[in-house]
Amino acid sequence: MDFHHVIEAAGIVALGLVFYSYLRRWLESTARIDRRLRVLLNGVVFGGLSITLMISRIEFAPGAYVDARAVPIALVTLVEGGWAGLVAAVIAAGYRLVWMGGSGALAGVLWLLATAGTAALALMWARRDGQVRNRHAFALGGAVFVVTFASFLVLGARGIEMFARDWLPLLVVSVVGIGGFARLFTDVANAQAAEAARRESAELRAITLLARAAAHEINNALMVVAGGLAILAKHLPADSEDAQWAARAREGVVTVKNIITRMNSITQIEAVPGQGMLPPMLDIRKSSDPANS
Repeated sequence: MDFHHVIEAAGIVALGLVFYSYLRRWLESTARIDRRLRVLLNGVVFGGLSITLMISRIEFAPGAYVDARAVPIALVTLVEGGWAGLVAAVIAAGYRLVWMGGSGALAGVLWLLATAGTAALALMWARRDGQVRNRHAFALGGAVFVVTFASFLVLGARGIEMFARDWLPLLVVSVVGIGGFARLFTDVANAQAAEAARRESAELRAITLLARAAAHEINNALMVVAGGLAILAKHLPADSEDAQWAARAREGVVTVKNIITRMNSITQIEAVPGQGMLPPMLDIRKSSDPANS
């Protein structure tokens, strides 16, 4: 086996890990980023990595090659979900069908799509267990090897002959490539998710402290206004215009009291999008609504 090719393939997957780490950190630092954009970006990048691994084949015997095209698809599905895996698989399958072609094109396309589907099932299993663990990753590697075997069967006798020659390096690529790198990818995802949760908790604490302090100061001033309006109402004729204005002012006091109550009940951060010259701001109603918790 040409170990230079093995190191090259491992380096390509490691590059994907570095990219994923920075991309996730950037997307999570961007306020209210659309998850669909995150899925699309990761799918496109890992689809590109799969294509790169098709080109950078591993020579394990003179004139005999295997590649790790399934590894990026399985990994991105495990950490980003089925849609990201599907995008990556479709991109890689398009390259396999259109650019490489040949009699094995159909088998290659089915292999890539089935890898994404198998990884999605493994992710469902892992989520039921709480998170992706080593057993899920290595089981996925074994399952992808089985999928690989099934794709060779599509080619008939020629495929069986090829698989009999290639099965060992394919097994190593599937199990070691997916099982080994999956832990690194999931560690990055878990660490950054924990960091995002910590930042959100700190942001929520700062906002609630500020809101409660402001509510306390507003309430002190409002009590003076409410008391003055109550005294004023006793000296105004009941049907006069001034009495009507005083009644409206008292209604305003009640409205402000409701706002103060909401400021003291903030449990999450919900923003109102900026409009025109107005920047985004805290939506007090949604942020204090128990139904949104």
